[in-house]
Amino acid sequence: MTDADLAAHLAKVAGRILIEVRDSGMFKGKQLGSAGDEVSNRYLLHALRAQRPDDGILSEESRDTLTRIDKSRVWIIDPVDGTREYGEARADWAVHVGLSIDGEAKVGAVALPGLNGGEVLRSDRVAPLASAAERPRLVVSRTRPAPQAEAVAQAIGGELVEMGSAGAKAMAVVRGAAEIYLHAGGQYQWDNCAPVAVAAAHGLHCSRIDGSPLRYNGRDTSLPDLLICRPEWAERVLAEVRQTI
Repeated sequence: MTDADLAAHLAKVAGRILIEVRDSGMFKGKQLGSAGDEVSNRYLLHALRAQRPDDGILSEESRDTLTRIDKSRVWIIDPVDGTREYGEARADWAVHVGLSIDGEAKVGAVALPGLNGGEVLRSDRVAPLASAAERPRLVVSRTRPAPQAEAVAQAIGGELVEMGSAGAKAMAVVRGAAEIYLHAGGQYQWDNCAPVAVAAAHGLHCSRIDGSPLRYNGRDTSLPDLLICRPEWAERVLAEVRQTI
């Protein structure tokens, strides 16, 4: 099984498990989110340790021991990206399984279990980008949209589209449901490693909001901002962001 096959398989199965946990009716709200996080994380950790025992692992739901730091290959996972949305039985949540190689997001799969019966987008299966909307759509948090995104939308005549998890927003650009995902409100490596691997493979621009590269497997797990957008919008968006920094 290739790394990409493994990432996609694990994301798909974890998503299926999460749907079953939700549909069991045993948990509601925050309890459902906590149960989903725990079950999905346990499955992903055991599977990765069995299939790739020499690789490092960084997970949102596990204590970081820093044993990963000296490894070239590190799996960076988010067992439930968008726990609130999952707990509310919404569709805009995801499962992230990414592989960082020498600090770069090289392989990734993002499962969207609540969408279209369980779609999985992967870095090794690339579809042509859909036609862009005439008026650019910027996906933003439905609870705390980044001021920078609001300012950029106003400057370029864009439309804000509220959405839940980071993975759902990033994949909206990949799937052609948006043109720009600009985030500056704080994230961690597990929030965007897999989405960046998938987005970059599809030819999208991926960077920090100052234009610098996104780097992974750092000692500090914080990776607070990013821009994922269609390449034709990258230069304009970065220029507008510079006006807000």
